[in-house]
Amino acid sequence: MATYNGEKYIKKQLISILNQINDNDELIISDDSSTDSTIEIITSLNDKRIKLYKNQRFKSPIFNFENAIKQANGDIIVLSDQDDIWYSNKIDIIMESMDKSTISLKMYNGTCIDMDDNVIEHNLFKYIDTRYGLLQNIKKNSFIGCNIAFTRELKEIVLPFPTDIPMHDMWIGSCAYLFGDVQFVNKKIFSYRLHGDNYTGKKTNSIQKIVWRYRLVKNLITRYINVKLRS
Repeated sequence: MATYNGEKYIKKQLISILNQINDNDELIISDDSSTDSTIEIITSLNDKRIKLYKNQRFKSPIFNFENAIKQANGDIIVLSDQDDIWYSNKIDIIMESMDKSTISLKMYNGTCIDMDDNVIEHNLFKYIDTRYGLLQNIKKNSFIGCNIAFTRELKEIVLPFPTDIPMHDMWIGSCAYLFGDVQFVNKKIFSYRLHGDNYTGKKTNSIQKIVWRYRLVKNLITRYINVKLRS
């Protein structure tokens, strides 16, 4: 989890996660120098499964997430936003569907909720207009970081993040297509919160989109060459 000034919703999200992970799991939190009570809320839970990395100064959700991923020790990594709510069976469904021994990524369906937890869209895949295939996702990104899970093998490929990628989810999902297996699993396992402060979904102009896609493709080619040279 990458956090920044998330005091309004984070406690409910943390509880929804901690209620379903076991003692061998870890909840990695990288905080980008929050100025509200986010840190106090996290520490007040006093849970040994939480590993908090505070006082980071990335000023970017991309590299805040990169830091959290770097610290993860598990065979399966599940990304989380600070303001969503996980269903109680999310981890069970992920563990049943993931193959730890492959370069693999899965993105799961969910519902969309408003600031007061009211459901405003019953199908997240429909809301984001999910598309399949690497080229389709370069054209229009279908990946939302908060509902993807991937294996340690993919982690080793996506790290370190290039400095000019558009977003962490686009990068991770595209690398999964390029090097391994991607599946969109039509099981609803969390509630995705939509509100005015959401980073995902902010409007960009056509020139910015072209620049982003150029940078994404350039970095994918470079990473592919580097990975093949290492193997």
